[in-house]
Amino acid sequence: MNQNNPINLNKTPIVRYRHITKAFGERTVLNKLDLDIFPREKLALIGPSGSGKTTIARLLMTLEKPSSGTIEVDGEMLWHMPAKGKLVPASEKHLHRVRGKIGMVFQHFNLFPHMTIMRNVSEALVHVRGLDKEEAKRRAAEMLERVGLSEHVGHYPSQLSGGQKQRVAIARALVMEPKIMLFDEVTSALDPELVGEVLEVIKGIASQGDTAMILITHEMDFARDVADRVLFTDGGSIVEQGTPEEIFERPQSPRLQAFLSRFLKEEPNGRVAAGAEP
Repeated sequence: MNQNNPINLNKTPIVRYRHITKAFGERTVLNKLDLDIFPREKLALIGPSGSGKTTIARLLMTLEKPSSGTIEVDGEMLWHMPAKGKLVPASEKHLHRVRGKIGMVFQHFNLFPHMTIMRNVSEALVHVRGLDKEEAKRRAAEMLERVGLSEHVGHYPSQLSGGQKQRVAIARALVMEPKIMLFDEVTSALDPELVGEVLEVIKGIASQGDTAMILITHEMDFARDVADRVLFTDGGSIVEQGTPEEIFERPQSPRLQAFLSRFLKEEPNGRVAAGAEP
């Protein structure tokens, strides 16, 4: 668990989901979800495929629109805005501005293949934040050093391993200084031997930074080590939540117990390791 950045649950949440429902046709993926995420908090989302955990992140990134309910980010509505004393659907300008407080790293790296690593990380600083190119390069270089890629600034994505590409994607998101970072199964597309290097980078970010983080993961040891709180979702709802110790050592609900029994195996040293996803 992240001991270096204790969260204050008495503070105002930096993200609020209120009565969020998301349906695709007749299939309801999220059902009246209420969720608070606090400044500095590292929140891990676990659950079976189709349980709604990725949709929680996609709604926050405005990649999906909620069917009903509201989401608030850093004191502002995301999908709505005030007009003449009531809430109305947000304009594209409003969505873009509030979304700028959020960074996301996906399963697939989504790097620009024709740009060097330096340009991949610095480009948004120039075109979105309006920095001059030299200042953007300086900040990008600092961030690439932080993720251990200083020697690769002139390389292109095709010259990097999968783990290195994912670290570039992390640097590209962090250099924008988001208030909330989303990590959506960032190791699932990697070869097993490359998973560790990416998880170590994220652990370092979690231990040093003030950014709130939402971690969607099937790496249970990683969730246990990094998270302040773990949420188990199933059937479009939060079934159980608690500290990593409570979730992994003392699961209360039969659904979480069944999930963990299929998903985890006990190692000889007593640590919990991820097995094949059910």
